[in-house]
Amino acid sequence: MTVRYRLGCDLSYQVMSPTLFIFNIEVARLPRHRGLVETLTFSSELTRRSHTVPDMQNRYVSVEADAGPLDVHYEAEVTLDVHRADPATVRETPLGDLPLDIMPFLLPSRFVSSDRLAAFAQREFGNVPPGHQRVTQICNWLYDNLDYQRGSSDQFTTADESLIMRAGVCRDFAHLGIAFCRALNIPARFVSCYAHGLEPGDFHAVFEAYLDGRWWLFDGTRQANLDGLIRIGAGRDAAEIAFATPFGQMEAGPINISIERADGSPEPSTRTTDAISTEEPGPGAG
Repeated sequence: MTVRYRLGCDLSYQVMSPTLFIFNIEVARLPRHRGLVETLTFSSELTRRSHTVPDMQNRYVSVEADAGPLDVHYEAEVTLDVHRADPATVRETPLGDLPLDIMPFLLPSRFVSSDRLAAFAQREFGNVPPGHQRVTQICNWLYDNLDYQRGSSDQFTTADESLIMRAGVCRDFAHLGIAFCRALNIPARFVSCYAHGLEPGDFHAVFEAYLDGRWWLFDGTRQANLDGLIRIGAGRDAAEIAFATPFGQMEAGPINISIERADGSPEPSTRTTDAISTEEPGPGAG
């Protein structure tokens, strides 16, 4: 079943001196994001430069703003057509069969200290049957053992620090889930998205694991609907897909993020238990 969503965000800044901003807030142009209609506006006339990462379809826009207020408004409508499967049928891809372009998502990165967590991951999850169910067990562990607590971490917090603190926000849950997967030789990557069902509205961080030749969505926070996630960006960790990266002196103001069904219908009373993917299968997919 396809669902059409209306979504967007408003960002505001007080710029102290000429500042370069790089934004990653536009919906990724995926085959399963159908009929995308969108508008991105700035409060003043600014020259834009745009770039789309070919493989993951991350869309970056840069502007140079002079001193003064800067407001950013993005709105879009898009039809989401998720791929569903029985989780029991989604197997792990043998290490020797992984496409070589998956390699970066097996290795430690800036916020994903999978090498430091290898022994812990093996003890906790090494004996869990491989496949979608093992990554689900990782998400269950995150939900049961980490407190979702705003202000418990910052933009510098790494996965191993989240494990020690046993608290974090969505990006910390995602980083730790990715770290456990990579420690078990399961490729995993960080995903930013507009998330239907998330309260209060915010940019949401989840992760994808590469299983059975395809990227599958997972959310250890259980804060939103897996089949209501509209992807913005994907990368090795949060450093690659921040919604705003400023180079200069500025102060960030309030942000507002919204997503709703375009027909106004409420969210489902129960959340899906299907395996969910918004990516197309890769070579060797089952």
